[in-house]
Amino acid sequence: MNKKNTDAKLGKRAKDRLEKIRNLESIAALSGGIAHDYNNLLTVIIGNISLIQSYIEPDDMISGLLEEALEASMTAKSLTQKLITFSKGGRPIMETASISPVIKSTTEFSLSGSNIKCEFSIPDDLWLVQIDKTQIGHVIHNLVMNAREAMPEGGIITVAAQNVNITDKTPALGTRLKIGHYVKISITDQGMGISKEILNKIFDPYFSTKDLGTQKGMGLGLSICHSIIKKHNGDITAESGTETGASLQFYLPATEETIVTHKSLEDPENAKIVLGKGRILVMDDEKMVTKITGHILNRLGYDPSFAENGAQAIDMYEKAMESPNPFDAVILDLTVRGGMGGKEAIKRLIEIDPKIIAIVSSGYSNSPVMTSYKDYGFMGVIAKPYNINELSKKLNEVLKIKK
Repeated sequence: MNKKNTDAKLGKRAKDRLEKIRNLESIAALSGGIAHDYNNLLTVIIGNISLIQSYIEPDDMISGLLEEALEASMTAKSLTQKLITFSKGGRPIMETASISPVIKSTTEFSLSGSNIKCEFSIPDDLWLVQIDKTQIGHVIHNLVMNAREAMPEGGIITVAAQNVNITDKTPALGTRLKIGHYVKISITDQGMGISKEILNKIFDPYFSTKDLGTQKGMGLGLSICHSIIKKHNGDITAESGTETGASLQFYLPATEETIVTHKSLEDPENAKIVLGKGRILVMDDEKMVTKITGHILNRLGYDPSFAENGAQAIDMYEKAMESPNPFDAVILDLTVRGGMGGKEAIKRLIEIDPKIIAIVSSGYSNSPVMTSYKDYGFMGVIAKPYNINELSKKLNEVLKIKK
């Protein structure tokens, strides 16, 4: 009898977990679609602002007003990125890294100006991981902010990291993580704790115990964390006792690589515009996007032409190849509603011209093309929304290859 009751409980837990996953996936798909549309709008807004700025002096009063508008637009871009991260399209851009500096810098930033003290427990021999630093930083920030809000009168947050081996005998986690080596990060507070009724809901989308209003009550914070960690092939859990504080932990697979990836510290959004020349074919089904892209390309010295879908782009490129004035590069939108997108178009274009210079662009995608663009025949990638500086730099970069 006891075995039947146990089996029934396990069956109910599995059913509840499956339903929770389906709910997350449905809302993730909706979030991704909204983010795609927002990023097209932001491409127009940010593109126009940056284009106008290129015509006026930096010390002009109008330049200051435009800068404020641009800052607000970049905040909107950041919010849209959170939706993309939550959706299936927010694929992490991985690099081999030590997570220790990410933990320390993000935690210290999140607690700045508060009455909370942090105690770190991070060993020197912590294994390296394959992570998207921005996304994992977002996870740590969210978990630290939750711990901070749990202690309005102040207290101590303990942030710990350790190397762990997951086996098929590891309780609970053994069934959700593949067997192997992981880095475990724990963030523990001294707050009132989380009740059992709430504990299994905290990663649900739009679930929140906070009042609605500015900076709180949206309930997407922990569900976004859940989404990010899952895309890193890890897991996130929560433990709590009544009035004994809460501990949120996440696990990231350790990597066997020993060399840390180093990236350029240059900020492309602050770089000066790079002028150029040549014919550029832009394929995008949003007329407002092609319009601003055309204005930007003209400003940079290029001669732009436009196609609404992949089939039209292929036809235009093939005809130009037979003329004395072929295209020097193409910019292809990855997804086109009701038509051929960039992924399909580039295959045919490579057949026509194996030396084609192509850039893939998108505001949202559940495809690995944006992160592994070279594997699909593209020379570069530019994510929407982009500004005149980013587009000028990217075109200059890929056209150098042609030379």
